[in-house]
Amino acid sequence: MQVQEMISTHPDVQGSTADRLLRCIEECYGCAQTCTACADACLAEQKVEQLKQCIRLDLDCADICIAAGAMASRRTGSNIEVLRAAIQACETACRTCGEECRKHAEQHEHCRICADACIRCADACRDAMAEVH
Repeated sequence: MQVQEMISTHPDVQGSTADRLLRCIEECYGCAQTCTACADACLAEQKVEQLKQCIRLDLDCADICIAAGAMASRRTGSNIEVLRAAIQACETACRTCGEECRKHAEQHEHCRICADACIRCADACRDAMAEVH
């Protein structure tokens, strides 16, 4: 992604790009795509009834990842308390979704891939909190 390249051009950044936050943005958008694709793949499975919770968590996770990624991308002004809450919510959603997808990973490769993406994103969210103040 071009997250670092784009953010570094913002007039308010002045060279301080907050690398852990940038990684969080990238992971959020990547996780959102992966969760959306996983939910869609789950819907195509023969035993879709067994994947209802996985689909729900995939879609919830994708939504919060998009919101957190968008909020973290904004550099004009500040809304630190809300941004911190969004990143924390994203971490929670990613961990929860990752745990659910891990339950189905042996039967469905898309769930294994999604679980890995969710855990990476949760870790990136946790790490980014140190730079959001």
